[in-house]
Amino acid sequence: MKIFITGGLGFVGRHLSEALLADGHMVTAVGRSGKPAATINHPSFTYLAADTTKTGDWQAHLPGHDVVINLTGKSIFTLWTDSAKKQIYDSRILTTRNIANALAGAGPTIFFNTSAAGYYGDRGEDVLSESEPSGEDFLATVCKDWEGEALQAQSDLVRVVLTRFGIVLGRGGGAMASMIPAFKLFLGGRLGNGQQWFPWIHLQDLVEAYRFVINHPDITGPVNWCAPLPLRNRDLTKTLAGKLGRPVMLPTPAIFMKTVLGEFGEALICSQRAQPDVLQKAGFRFVYGNIYSALDEIL
Repeated sequence: MKIFITGGLGFVGRHLSEALLADGHMVTAVGRSGKPAATINHPSFTYLAADTTKTGDWQAHLPGHDVVINLTGKSIFTLWTDSAKKQIYDSRILTTRNIANALAGAGPTIFFNTSAAGYYGDRGEDVLSESEPSGEDFLATVCKDWEGEALQAQSDLVRVVLTRFGIVLGRGGGAMASMIPAFKLFLGGRLGNGQQWFPWIHLQDLVEAYRFVINHPDITGPVNWCAPLPLRNRDLTKTLAGKLGRPVMLPTPAIFMKTVLGEFGEALICSQRAQPDVLQKAGFRFVYGNIYSALDEIL
């Protein structure tokens, strides 16, 4: 198959691109950099440099691809100034709108659009299947609007899958790239009271989920891209500290996070007990279904 991936050289995108190339597919990756620090040396790999928030020649490459995967979005891990929030929002909404417009009139295509468990907002102890409504905070609004743009591409020929990511855990990047050094330096502690649920997925299972859904044409709409056993922040903290042979340090008080980090601090202590109902009912089996096996592989 021919597969088009925006953000195809990012942490998730690179691993996904390499896995799909290993399967024998042709992959075209799009990124902002004209000279990426590290590309993929493979005869079936093509790289395009483009600002996907703007219309351009890159859109002409979309028709004719069997699968389109949108991973583009400015990182949320920054202070949420008005300017930062606009970039977070626009990088997702405008890119997705441009992809959807380019797919109008295209042949049979599977369009995977990234979203996040943040779609549900702060939901405490609620068990969150894909049918649950969205929240009302900034991230929930971004995710809701993001998914709305993607659904504009849905037609008899375009199957839209909305992948609501948990926190991606893997080697060499993602959340672990900042958490592991902090714990090794004796700086690791829970956030707030640590009671909030933490949805996550191991990078290998994330890749396998794409392979699985590509081959299951009955799966469409929202899919929780997360492990079946979420855990509380306090339990993640305790488990990671134990694996690294470090003590659990003093917690970061919720009031401190809200005062110093503002809306971003509030988002870090949101609780989302998301469950991958769609994947599991379709028969998907997680290799790393619990945090212990996931951390063993990563460490």
